[in-house]
Amino acid sequence: MTRRTVQWERMFPDELESAFAECPVAWLPYGLCEPHGPQNAVGMDAIRAHECLIRAAESFGGIVAPPFYWHCHETGGSARWAHDRIGEARPWLTAYPSWFFYKSLCYHLRAVDALGFQACVLLSGHSGPHRTDVPIVLKIMERHVSVRADVLFSLGTDDVTAFGDGEGQGGHAGRGETSVLWAVAPDCVDLSRLPAEDEPGPHFAMGNFVPASSRRAGERLVEFAVANCVERAQHLMADYPGPREQPLSFIDVERIWREEVRPLLPEFTAMEEGEPPRKDRAGATTSTSPIQDRYDTTTMPALSGLQFVLVGSEDEGRVHFVEDRLPLDVSDHHRRHVFQPLVRHLTRVTAFEVRL
Repeated sequence: MTRRTVQWERMFPDELESAFAECPVAWLPYGLCEPHGPQNAVGMDAIRAHECLIRAAESFGGIVAPPFYWHCHETGGSARWAHDRIGEARPWLTAYPSWFFYKSLCYHLRAVDALGFQACVLLSGHSGPHRTDVPIVLKIMERHVSVRADVLFSLGTDDVTAFGDGEGQGGHAGRGETSVLWAVAPDCVDLSRLPAEDEPGPHFAMGNFVPASSRRAGERLVEFAVANCVERAQHLMADYPGPREQPLSFIDVERIWREEVRPLLPEFTAMEEGEPPRKDRAGATTSTSPIQDRYDTTTMPALSGLQFVLVGSEDEGRVHFVEDRLPLDVSDHHRRHVFQPLVRHLTRVTAFEVRL
């Protein structure tokens, strides 16, 4: 049956019910706004994932959720990568700390399970250290829901040959990713914006072989990605154990997160410690912040209700947190976006304390 659309947010209630009855598969696209060279729109990752899943749903059935444009970045290995590949340019990122993205996934799985979907294919156009962590989160959630879930990163086309010259796809924002975006959203690619060959980089995280990008090669990569997604959905449908008597509540998800997921976070790849070097006001490169020098936040326990106090000679800056406290959250994200701005407003930091 030909449907007007397979996009969840554009469907009327009767269309959703009809599509669900025919094929109870949820397709969830993920990505973020991120530098992908001057030739690509910054929303490339989510756009590619969304468009590929639309094709999968049109072919196989099911409903495509709205693309989720917030993803892991600005911490750990991703932060170091960005420092090298983006440089001082404004990054235009829609970034989450990794742990917050993982917790969001728990709620996404809870939502599609509560609606009665039997299979859920997550397709992330954005990859990175988190690609080894997300399957662990999904497996934990699968113990508590009926919907079967699987995830693919970078459209699952990393090892696919599409150009015939043995040179590969060119990595992040290289000719492979550019070609796929060109195939599914040609208005989001403009090769006339490429820098001159002798222009020094970095070029907004652009990859290799971009001038050799090909819309036809992109179509081949899209066909492979769609077929891969459909195959995953078929396997998941076959593994569906039947509906649960009672879907998870929000409180249930919080308990699962607190008891089963959060204890594993220190072992997750994307949660590793480390930030790129920064420059001080004089332009000198520094490897640590004043806070790092005074307190090793990597040893911060995962507690709730902590009060972090920066004590200055003339003033105090207090920040209260009542949600999950995680080592990386404290030492990377909040150090950069909360602690350091506070420090700049203090005449002289004389102590850094942690109070319950």
